[in-house]
Amino acid sequence: QVQLVESGGGLVQAGGSLRLSCAASGRIFSVRTMAWYRQAPEKQRELVATIASGGSTNYGDSVKGRFTISRDSGKNMVFLQMNSLRPEDTAVYYCNANLLSRVWGFYWGQGTQVTVSS
Repeated sequence: QVQLVESGGGLVQAGGSLRLSCAASGRIFSVRTMAWYRQAPEKQRELVATIASGGSTNYGDSVKGRFTISRDSGKNMVFLQMNSLRPEDTAVYYCNANLLSRVWGFYWGQGTQVTVSS
């Protein structure tokens, strides 16, 4: 089966930086849009950033200008560079990919915790 694994989460001070990585593996024939979502306690999951196969990107309003999404299509990996972190960025960050395995579908990673101290 397809597996997505995130890494790079941790504890950082406000104003600091962190880089998240996500690797997709398994029987994968094609990958379209990849994305990062996050979910804080008692809040709904929200979109952080997306990147299409052609390289176009979109960002949520709360992270625009601070976060940068990128990808390595040859390795089926996506990254999220997070700068100027704020306590309100604290959440579990999830990787998502729209890809073709046996069928086209959306796949999720298990998530990685990011905690920003004030």
